[in-house]
Amino acid sequence: MTNTLDERIANMTFASVYPLYLAKVQKKGRSEEELTEVIEWLTGFDQKKQKELIEKKVSFDAFFKKATLNSHAQLITGMICGYRIEDIQNPLTKKVRYLDKLVDELAKGKKMDKILRKP
Repeated sequence: MTNTLDERIANMTFASVYPLYLAKVQKKGRSEEELTEVIEWLTGFDQKKQKELIEKKVSFDAFFKKATLNSHAQLITGMICGYRIEDIQNPLTKKVRYLDKLVDELAKGKKMDKILRKP
């Protein structure tokens, strides 16, 4: 992954990507509540905090600096957007791809227990 792509990802706003995540999961019959749950599991942000971060139009860089990443996040592996998550070197890009992967799994109909890496 190039530095330019890493910079672009860092500067993208959570607010600009959230509606895309929501549309993707709803198109596949999943709910906004499930999306909120997945984001909260990864970041620690409840629904109120997620809405606040959307309203403030925070960058992904600021979003993940404020987040408390789930201790099981490293269990999120596999391919997303043509990249193997476990091979991504940039820490911020890796966190964004974790979120992308969780949204992707939700849209693909995986059970919440599997998405949230519950034993």
